[in-house]
Amino acid sequence: MPREQRPAAIRAALEAALAPEALEIVDESHKHAGHAGARDGRGHFRVDIVSAAFAGVLPLARHRKVYAALGTLMETDIHALSIHARAPGEG
Repeated sequence: MPREQRPAAIRAALEAALAPEALEIVDESHKHAGHAGARDGRGHFRVDIVSAAFAGVLPLARHRKVYAALGTLMETDIHALSIHARAPGEG
């Protein structure tokens, strides 16, 4: 998928699976130019997500929910993903 379409694809996948109250996606690929993991063309992203789906869920399980929601994007378009996942009302 073209690089400029990746944030929209990430947003669509997360919205469909986790119905977030707030979602910010930042493409940080430019910070990793020349990095060995970036050579295959996949991107580096930061996701800040607030969803009721995370209520009562430990951090590792929250990350797993995000990875599951992104599915094959993790294999085809995303090399690295920084996740800040929280439930409504958490800081």
